[in-house]
Amino acid sequence: MLQLWPLQAKPQVKMPKLQSEIQAFLQISAYLRGLLEDTLRKANLSGTLSDMVTASLANHSRSLTQNTYHNGHPDLIVQGKYANDSIKSGEAGVEIKTTLKKGGAVDTHGARDQWLCVFVYKADNVTEPAIDRSPLKFTEVYLSHVAVGDFRRNERGELGTRTATLHKEGIEKLRSNWVYLDLDS
Repeated sequence: MLQLWPLQAKPQVKMPKLQSEIQAFLQISAYLRGLLEDTLRKANLSGTLSDMVTASLANHSRSLTQNTYHNGHPDLIVQGKYANDSIKSGEAGVEIKTTLKKGGAVDTHGARDQWLCVFVYKADNVTEPAIDRSPLKFTEVYLSHVAVGDFRRNERGELGTRTATLHKEGIEKLRSNWVYLDLDS
């Protein structure tokens, strides 16, 4: 599946390595304050995990680095392509998303031609007492180049933020390019 990894990223990075780095952070959080997934709201947790995954992938990549522009797009960019590795809206890179939704359907802030990498995670927020809960775990990773035509617009009310989500064929395209599937989950 080497052809799935864009822009010379290291495909030999193993999920257990990434999982262990994030697991270490989660264990420290659990020791200090309780479970991170219980401490943060779902949207905050997803954003935090996306930031952590982005940093970890950049750390293990030969040619991708974090986009230093605040809320810039994409999250990972080709190192040296943009001045100061900072771009508000660039084309050369990979957008990173995390979600609880099996299958990787995620909302984005707009349809674009882009490399999209989606990490699906599972969080046990049911088991009691909380100390007996299973740790947060990544169960699926997808990486695909998607186009504007692969999205549908999600209209919102007057005060809502407009988003875009991959339509049925776009999701099928994303899912056909899986990188990691935990079949036991």
